[in-house]
Amino acid sequence: MSVSQMAEPAAKRNVFLLAACMALGNSANMLQVTLGGLVGHILVTDKAYATLPVTFVVGGTALATIPASMLMNRIGRKPGFMLGCVLAGSGSLLAALGIYLALFPLFCVGAFIFGASNAFTQLYRFAAADISPPHFKSRAISWVMVGGLCAAFLGPEVAKYTREMLSPHLFLASYIAAAILASLVLLVLLFVHLPKATVAEMTEKGRPLVEIVRQPSFIVAAMAGMFAYGVMNLMMTATPLAMQICAHPFAAAATVIQWHVFGMFFPSFFTGNLIARFGTLRIIMVGAALNIICMAIALSGQEVMNFQLALALLGVGWNFMYIGATSLLTEVYRPSERAKTQALNDFLVFGTVALASLGSGKLLYFYGWNSVSLSSLPFILMAALAVAWLMLVRRRAAHLPG
Repeated sequence: MSVSQMAEPAAKRNVFLLAACMALGNSANMLQVTLGGLVGHILVTDKAYATLPVTFVVGGTALATIPASMLMNRIGRKPGFMLGCVLAGSGSLLAALGIYLALFPLFCVGAFIFGASNAFTQLYRFAAADISPPHFKSRAISWVMVGGLCAAFLGPEVAKYTREMLSPHLFLASYIAAAILASLVLLVLLFVHLPKATVAEMTEKGRPLVEIVRQPSFIVAAMAGMFAYGVMNLMMTATPLAMQICAHPFAAAATVIQWHVFGMFFPSFFTGNLIARFGTLRIIMVGAALNIICMAIALSGQEVMNFQLALALLGVGWNFMYIGATSLLTEVYRPSERAKTQALNDFLVFGTVALASLGSGKLLYFYGWNSVSLSSLPFILMAALAVAWLMLVRRRAAHLPG
């Protein structure tokens, strides 16, 4: 049985379990992204580098995307996901040790290792698409992303309730909790069945990567994913620090991130159906419009409500653009080209996210919160223009003879 031809009932069962893995894995990830800048602010002397741990998380993800995808192509999805859990637990515990010893470099190393584990976590969405029949692919991606809805509450709640649990070491217990979440993912994976790639899929080389990349659909899918995730990370990473600068309490910042992550994943209940009904490109375009509205709200004031509304819309806009981009990407490769195409796409996406998180702290520290929003606008506009271009290309192709 081919990886891409699993019977629908079996596919649905496994997609559900993958959604549970995404829920637990993303809870640990959101915890680390939410707290990385705050812990950095405590440990580092130069506050302009406070968000550096978040950069290490996404940098680890970016650098591990290609190895993770290629490794899974050789050993299979399930062993690869289990290895990701081991990396997540190890990185979290090393970061906890960095907090305990007040060593910022050690904390960053732990963040980097955890980030590498996230390269495996991000492949849950592709695993769901690969095992599903063609008509169920966009819904399968959405189902897995729904699993992240749990992270909207679990991650920030764990951060809030473990913040002072091992006082005077703030957030030490939070990172130990992240390691426990990784262990729970490993437990769920024991019940997941993911068929191995066929011999043909493993031995056939497929088209050269340059030929795949030159397809208009790949260009637009990559741009939408890169800019949606990059802008989302840029604003989300800066938000807890910006709210701290505005003298808003930590609980308020945690709630804002909570609703942001809710906005990121709740629409997944219906994003797949919307894509099936209206088309991938229209949904990506709606996501871009929501991002622009988010920036307008962020620029209109710095009250808690401004942060909350802006970040919630940012989450929904990311959901439409990212799921749309993932769905579009599945159209551009053949089974034998799956690993290298997914690897390149995620390298581009998370490389962009790493640059965004690196620039986030500096933009906020030197130029203020408004600069974070303003600098995001050109990238969303470029993604929207790319989608409009692909719509035009497809419309012209539809009218060609034959």
